[in-house]
Amino acid sequence: MRTTLTAALLLILAVPTTYAATAQQNRMKDCNVEAKAKTLQGDTRKTFMSACLKGETAAASTTPQQRMKSCNKDAGTKSLKGDARKAFMSSCLKG
Repeated sequence: MRTTLTAALLLILAVPTTYAATAQQNRMKDCNVEAKAKTLQGDTRKTFMSACLKGETAAASTTPQQRMKSCNKDAGTKSLKGDARKAFMSSCLKG
């Protein structure tokens, strides 16, 4: 009985650690795919990967025109109009 309880406790404690490692590995994989798609190399790639792995928004690595296009698309998808659209666009463009 005691051995079973100890094994169960160790299993419970190990699960969150395993999940955290998997999430970080998934983030690394996603960031690598995105960096490869953008054909980044050298210091630009290092800077991008650092920001991406920290979970910073992709808006920081895009041009203002790309950000505007993306924010407009998101606002249209959400059917925002008037003041709500202005507020959304402002926050979206700031990143």
